[in-house]
Amino acid sequence: MMNKRNSILNVIFLVIVFAITLYYIFHGQDMHTLLNYIKNTDVRYWFLAVICVILFIGCESLIIYYMMHTIQQKISLLHCFLYSFVGFFFCNITPSATGGPPAQLYYMKKDKVPLPIATLVLMIVTITYKLVLVAIGLIVIIIRPFGIMHYLSPVLGICYLGLSLNIICVVFMVLLVFHPTMTRNLLLGIVKILKSLHVMKQTDYLTKKIEHALKQYQDVAMYFRTHKLVVMNVFIITIFQRLLLFYVTYLTYLSFGLHGTGIITIITLQAMISVAVEMLPLPGGMGISEKLFLMIFTPLFGNLTLPAMVVSRGLSYYTELIISALFTIVSHFVIKEKIERVK
Repeated sequence: MMNKRNSILNVIFLVIVFAITLYYIFHGQDMHTLLNYIKNTDVRYWFLAVICVILFIGCESLIIYYMMHTIQQKISLLHCFLYSFVGFFFCNITPSATGGPPAQLYYMKKDKVPLPIATLVLMIVTITYKLVLVAIGLIVIIIRPFGIMHYLSPVLGICYLGLSLNIICVVFMVLLVFHPTMTRNLLLGIVKILKSLHVMKQTDYLTKKIEHALKQYQDVAMYFRTHKLVVMNVFIITIFQRLLLFYVTYLTYLSFGLHGTGIITIITLQAMISVAVEMLPLPGGMGISEKLFLMIFTPLFGNLTLPAMVVSRGLSYYTELIISALFTIVSHFVIKEKIERVK
């Protein structure tokens, strides 16, 4: 798992970004009016939104459990839930959501899951998770539905940037899986260039790490080829998982007593915010997500846009962060107790 120094730096960075975000959002705002708007919402929709957030995390747990059992790895569903909570917690506090898989690997290793199997499962989870977002972004950009593009017009630039970064990420992972020789030559070529430029002196260790990583991706490629139906099922579950979190924004819309805009429009707009921000080096897309929400949804929410943004982000991101943090603590004790019993 992340060492203490990296953990401290991530927490400091998270606090700084959070403070800047709070200042940007609430500076010069009438807090009394804002709180009154929020107080008058129908909180029944909030409870549904929290259930959606929990189910969103739970979908990844089911995927991990399902895939583990397809490769004859016996593991409890409860522990799969704990892995997912750990993953989303560290994704939410690290830039570009990079901290999730390493933290999950740490707990899986403590739970006696073989590291190659754990790596295989998490790689496929990551690829399908990114691929769903890329698919949504490409569908919107290619079809260009007028009702959606009208609201996206102020932020199209960052949407294109985010989609491009996601495509590059997915393409690179797919190349690692299905074209390991080409990828190996490319990466080793880059290492040689860095060495010739005296940017890096000791490259033997990095070369060994690259070789080891590529071996793991070859295992993923073999899994894709021999478990096509499993991978397709994982992709379908991931689509449902992604839509659950985007649905929170529609529930927020209903909680303010608003009507007239369809569920597909709001879910798609929220999905495009995720397309734009997911690869940016900000924990949980903090700051930029709020900015894009205000720019995109103002025509739909009117003077309720700011309180709606507070509620929507509070439910979809901060609720997820808090719940995941609590279960990460639980994971530490539960998995530790299992190890002590085994000993």
